[in-house]
Amino acid sequence: MAGFDLLIRGGTALTPAGRERTDVAVRGGRIAAIGDLSRAAAETTIDAAGLHVLPGLIDTQVHFREPGLEHKEDFESGTRAAVAGGIAGVFDMPNTRPAITDADTYARKLEGVAGRSWCDHGHYVGASGDNSDSLAALEPLPGCCGVKMFMGSSTGDLLVAGEEAQRRVMASGRRRVAVHCEDEARLRERRPLAEAGGGVARHPLWRDEACALDATRAIVGLAREAGRRVHILHVTTAEEMDFLGAHKDIATVEVTPQHLTLAAPDCYAELGTLAQMNPPIRDAAHRERLWRALGEGVVDVIGSDHAPHTLAEKGRTYPDTPSGMPGVQTLVPVMLDHVHAGRLTLERLVALLAGNPARIFGIAGKGRIAVGCDGDFTIVDLKARRAIAADWLVGKCGWSPFLDRTVTGWPLATVVRGHVAMLDGELLGAPVGAPMRFEEALRARP
Repeated sequence: MAGFDLLIRGGTALTPAGRERTDVAVRGGRIAAIGDLSRAAAETTIDAAGLHVLPGLIDTQVHFREPGLEHKEDFESGTRAAVAGGIAGVFDMPNTRPAITDADTYARKLEGVAGRSWCDHGHYVGASGDNSDSLAALEPLPGCCGVKMFMGSSTGDLLVAGEEAQRRVMASGRRRVAVHCEDEARLRERRPLAEAGGGVARHPLWRDEACALDATRAIVGLAREAGRRVHILHVTTAEEMDFLGAHKDIATVEVTPQHLTLAAPDCYAELGTLAQMNPPIRDAAHRERLWRALGEGVVDVIGSDHAPHTLAEKGRTYPDTPSGMPGVQTLVPVMLDHVHAGRLTLERLVALLAGNPARIFGIAGKGRIAVGCDGDFTIVDLKARRAIAADWLVGKCGWSPFLDRTVTGWPLATVVRGHVAMLDGELLGAPVGAPMRFEEALRARP
């Protein structure tokens, strides 16, 4: 039997046929064989006996802060954290300095990260108040995963406020629009509630349920008007889940591990401004509705919304503190712990972090363990019980809302197109990440 570049032996692989104990081999960056490969030879072999071999998991929402905010994170450190945590691909957000809003800033972004990414990557272009006419022309750019629109102000300068401006964005292009749904007028009206004292525990009062629901209803209406699919990011409220469950033909839904795991008021008492993010962590009743929506199939994707800030920045006085928390490295361990607790199956987690992102965004060659697909894998030990320790974290900000939490389930290897990027907690080789290929972009090329 011909030699392979990589052979993963004896693991329980989650393939389209289901769970099966099998060998998987990679040649030239793609899966070349699945089955009994006991007589095969390979340049690199991983013994996966007793482990589960998953398709390479994808984090569809990260803010790696490059260009312009590299003191918080940069692309090398962010993707290093990704593969350390079992993530083989990421979608990076455009709210940088400068924001990624045109062909020039996009090209400079790709040039800047070339040769420095540990995993494959997609990039959103940002909708702004004055670039809606050019958005369609940006969609075929290499590695472009879609358009990102902020309906409410958050980190950075990107904001598309008002129905007419939002309508123009929705009318320009075909690719899916990912949306941060908070109503800007209501945010401005309610900011005095945050300034009145009481600290960060008032964050969900300022950015309340109506703020999120009003924006979500509005963008789904505009999506229907334009015939344009939308992806609603980091949904936090029961009311939004009730609404979105009736609009699955046009809107896909993403939630974060933070909103599935933490709950107010305890998180604010324990973590202070480290628990501050937009939209906010809400109470346990909302959290349980998110879980029910996940079980019902309303939730399509889990993304970390990795949005790091330094401890010094987080140490300011609320509400003049930045919103956001790191999460790309802890996404897999935290969600595997939920699998262990019986809140979802491993198959469902693979769909949320691999199959569904590939299907929804049209990522070519990813999301499945199948012959011909990219040789991306996340190998996990479902029985490993470990603490999320400070010395394990490799991102620049150096903290996590899950620090010292003990979890059951741990990523032991990350493979990117046949290259072993992480094995047993150690990074190997050099960064090999490249822009992802998207089916819509491939069709658009001459």
